[in-house]
Amino acid sequence: MDLRAVVFDYGMVLSQPPEKAAHGGLIETTGLSRDLFDQYYWANREDYDAGIWGGTTFWEKVAKDAGLNFSPEQMSRLLKLDAQMWMSLNEPVLAWSQQVRAAGFKIGILSNIGDEMVKAMLEEFTWLTNYDHCTWSYELGILKPQPEIYLHTLDKLGVEPQQALFLDDKPVNVRGAEEVGMYGIVFSTMEQLIADLKSRGFDSVLPLPDVLHAAKANE
Repeated sequence: MDLRAVVFDYGMVLSQPPEKAAHGGLIETTGLSRDLFDQYYWANREDYDAGIWGGTTFWEKVAKDAGLNFSPEQMSRLLKLDAQMWMSLNEPVLAWSQQVRAAGFKIGILSNIGDEMVKAMLEEFTWLTNYDHCTWSYELGILKPQPEIYLHTLDKLGVEPQQALFLDDKPVNVRGAEEVGMYGIVFSTMEQLIADLKSRGFDSVLPLPDVLHAAKANE
């Protein structure tokens, strides 16, 4: 196995599930019920992640679909809370990515994500510079699982598909990586990740996550 790189999804892999307080703040700001808010939010999200709309245009579309009109103050709050909702980090995965880097592998991020989200992350997360390359879907106008987005990431990392492992919480995105020749693991928990790394033989080339060390480091 000639593995040279590990590529991580951001949402639900490097980050935790959506922050409940921020989600509640978004719902309160729009004045919608939880069900209606989630309906309009997700109906428009792929176009935001694909760069068809910017953050402000995304929320204008949500407002139009819901028959609302957000004030400048509401718009500012929605953009801030939307970013905040996705910025609780999965510290053990972050720690493992740095173990992988320290072992001599390239590491990258490949995420379906919109412009305002990335802007907030770049302002908040200095650790992003530790990754050899970050692919943000809105910059390319394409989304996982389109093959071009994986091939772009591989090209930027300077590795062949069979030299890279991709982690994502969505099986469809992992299948997309595998279809271009990458290795893929569907991420759910650290315990499952360790089991998958062992069962697939990756533990012979990659360091296993030091979950205990990561937990103590963040106490």
